[in-house]
Amino acid sequence: MSNLSDLSRSSEYLSFRSSIPLRKIVVDSDGTKAWKIFDSGPKSVTCPLICLPPVSGTADIFFKQVMGLTTRGIRVIAAEPPPYWSLKEWCDGFRRLLDYMELDKVHIFGASLGGFIGQKFTELTKNCPRVASLILCNSFTDTSVFEYHDSAALFWLLPSLVLKRMLMGNFITDKVDKRIADSIDFMVERLESLTQTELASRLTLNCIPCYVKPQLLSDLPITIMDVWDESALSSRVREDLYKSYPQAKLAHLKSGGNFPYLSRSDEVNLHLLIHLRQFDCTDFTASYISLHKLTAPQGQPEEGSVSYFNQKDKFVKIT
Repeated sequence: MSNLSDLSRSSEYLSFRSSIPLRKIVVDSDGTKAWKIFDSGPKSVTCPLICLPPVSGTADIFFKQVMGLTTRGIRVIAAEPPPYWSLKEWCDGFRRLLDYMELDKVHIFGASLGGFIGQKFTELTKNCPRVASLILCNSFTDTSVFEYHDSAALFWLLPSLVLKRMLMGNFITDKVDKRIADSIDFMVERLESLTQTELASRLTLNCIPCYVKPQLLSDLPITIMDVWDESALSSRVREDLYKSYPQAKLAHLKSGGNFPYLSRSDEVNLHLLIHLRQFDCTDFTASYISLHKLTAPQGQPEEGSVSYFNQKDKFVKIT
């Protein structure tokens, strides 16, 4: 246990892993590719918040969102994809996952690559929309901003150690506060757990020539969340994202580094709640509390506030 990071040994993370099961869902015809998900909150909510990780992340990096938002009535699904080598393949797999879970529409919280692919999925499903809204955290609209743009087609040949070193350059722990340093240590552990195929496929998606067509997403509710301190993305990339979505709401964090959902989880969760609040009492609510109010018979007294949701859709009132 002593070799684990502080976050891996924290009571919150241990509670998360002991109370919420990791599910593996195979949706591809060959039966070899399994999505890994943590699904928390009432299953009666059919438009949940789905969290998509960056290149180096696994599904459990969003444990602070799962634990924090579920107590507020939000259904949260942290999803980790299997290796996909093209954006079309990824989007087809994600659509099959939503079909399997019987989710017509979802809200996507995407971090870095997760945000980029969330935009592309929204774009590619424009004619049959599956995304109710987007929250983009430290994300981008064009892969040409990355250093390995010209060699992306060769990533599948490189050994795991080389791929990990390519990413380690973004994990700088100098002159950062303890919470940011802890988030970096936790992400390094996650990176070490990924296989060569997982890393190579994600880096390929991150760096192959591709860009989002923001005009196709102009009518979608979008929140752009980023940090003002040093992160892997340059100020030019952030400005390009702002210009792509002039209608988007901006959620700025004064600090947080590359992984604010870990280092500044309270602020991130608050911005997520504010974003999702606009869907309360609609068909696209991610909240069981709002859904309960929407479906409750007229004149029926409201239930007490919800303190915790288990895996069987039961809720506990604070008395």
